[in-house]
Amino acid sequence: MKELIEVIAKSLVDAPDQVVVTQTEEEDAIILNLSVAPEDMGKVIGKQGRIAKAIRSVLKAATIDEEKKVMLEIQ
Repeated sequence: MKELIEVIAKSLVDAPDQVVVTQTEEEDAIILNLSVAPEDMGKVIGKQGRIAKAIRSVLKAATIDEEKKVMLEIQ
């Protein structure tokens, strides 16, 4: 999951070396935190959050077999 988000985010931004994805596990959820360069934030979020929603949809589809809920937070 972490690698999937890294690949998607690196393909969207101008500074792929500044893309950092961290994973935090709780008892009922897995939280992925995505950090990018400040000038690339708009490219990851998109107009009206469309790209962020699309990334979350891909993540949800990829983790449908997981027992825990998987969430993506963009920092």
